[in-house]
Amino acid sequence: MKINASKMATPIEEKVDQNLKTRTGMVMISDGKSKPELARLHLSMEMITIQKQDTTTPAPTPTNATHPPIESKERMVQITRQKVGGLGLSIKGGAEHKLPILISRIYKDQAADATGQLFVGDAIIKVNGEYITACPHDDAVNILRNAGDIVVLTVKHYRAATPFLQKQLSRETPESDNDATCAELKADENWKSVNSSRPVSISSEPENRWIDLVSVPLMMAYVTRYIYGTDKLRPNAFEVRGLNGTTTGIIHCDDLAILSQWLKYITDNVVGLTSLQMKLFNRNFPVGERIEYMGWVNEGVINNHISWQSYKPRFLVLKGTEVMLFDSPPLNVTGLTKANVAYKVYQTMFRVVKESETVDSRQHCFLLQSSGHEPRYLSVETRQELLRIENSWNAAIVTSVIKLGRKTFAVSHHGKTGGLTLDWQAGFSLTEGADAAVIWQYKFSQLRGSSDDGKSKLKLHFQDHETRTIETKVHEMELECHVLQSLLFCMHAFLTAKVASVDPTFLSSIQQA
Repeated sequence: MKINASKMATPIEEKVDQNLKTRTGMVMISDGKSKPELARLHLSMEMITIQKQDTTTPAPTPTNATHPPIESKERMVQITRQKVGGLGLSIKGGAEHKLPILISRIYKDQAADATGQLFVGDAIIKVNGEYITACPHDDAVNILRNAGDIVVLTVKHYRAATPFLQKQLSRETPESDNDATCAELKADENWKSVNSSRPVSISSEPENRWIDLVSVPLMMAYVTRYIYGTDKLRPNAFEVRGLNGTTTGIIHCDDLAILSQWLKYITDNVVGLTSLQMKLFNRNFPVGERIEYMGWVNEGVINNHISWQSYKPRFLVLKGTEVMLFDSPPLNVTGLTKANVAYKVYQTMFRVVKESETVDSRQHCFLLQSSGHEPRYLSVETRQELLRIENSWNAAIVTSVIKLGRKTFAVSHHGKTGGLTLDWQAGFSLTEGADAAVIWQYKFSQLRGSSDDGKSKLKLHFQDHETRTIETKVHEMELECHVLQSLLFCMHAFLTAKVASVDPTFLSSIQQA
């Protein structure tokens, strides 16, 4: 069993108390500039907290073996391995002898001695968060040997073993003679009187106390792996920022599996709380005006004068017929009316950016382009979040088009002024004259293609129901519109809504939502 303990993350432990689940684990914390320090991450449904250990361990002293801790509580000690001498300690015991892994020697001026917090007679319970209490002696030696440059030991002092081990040191018993030492230790009267000849159990829960350094509320919290405002992904680290301005700092987790777990658990809690807030908001709105999505995105601010672009966190809301961007999340119904940017969904194009088309190192990007406005380049943290937005967008398209019902655009046809109407029920129709006489009318399902010149001219190709041939009289379908982009976006919205509305899978997902 090999543990790379230059990676300070420990496996995530779960506890359930009165149906409330909490998760804890050791990580490294920094401000992004200084050297990371060891801390504990505590995650509840509503809060993420950075904690440090409240230790009663005596202050470091030059000679470890003469000042062992009085109380036999579990302690966590960090050691930095030295090139010469390694961890600077030796161990005895092991599961094959029904004994704990005991520190039998601490070498003067080496790594363990430098901590001032390890003592002869300390039982090693965990190495980098992994229990070794069931390990044979040789396995424990290998785990410590391969544990990396920075090692976190969880230890508990056994006073009964200390005098015997110190006696062994004075007799200069060979370090390799573990079997003989263990046999003598188990026969020692002091050890026997304490342990009553029973197997030693040291796998009980730590009695450590933890002090909260900072707590960040997860309701609509911002979670990111990127260096703030850039497209640079932090290697094996992330940050959580709360609505109240608090931040966890940079949480370092070199074990990618544990990093992914933490991100999933935290993100799931954020999404769950945000969805709950969304439902509370929706109690105030009728069906056609309800919120389909709320969550953080990052908007790329492109600067033509420099070769890079910066990113700004934006809170995206899809509500009724509108897509809105906020600098900070709305805290109440009134706040929903104060968006920094608001577009009509049925006049806005949503497009996922292919990986080959991204402008920098940011992944999971998409474009929002509303008629008459520059496109907005946005990104999210995960592919799952991008899919959530895409599905919510399709639902918002259906909602907005049904609520809109119909939309007419001023066009000219054969030099005559008219109106092209998009009707949710009837489809396309062209009218002319003061009496709005219908020139032609087709269902959405009859449209087989379209083309435009990117300025004002549009050609529509419809299929005739009887002959099932594409009409070739293009002049009958040729239109000119001065707000062509708006017409095209709206036409796309109506067609998307029609396709989505007849998709049983999509309808089922909408009903469940």
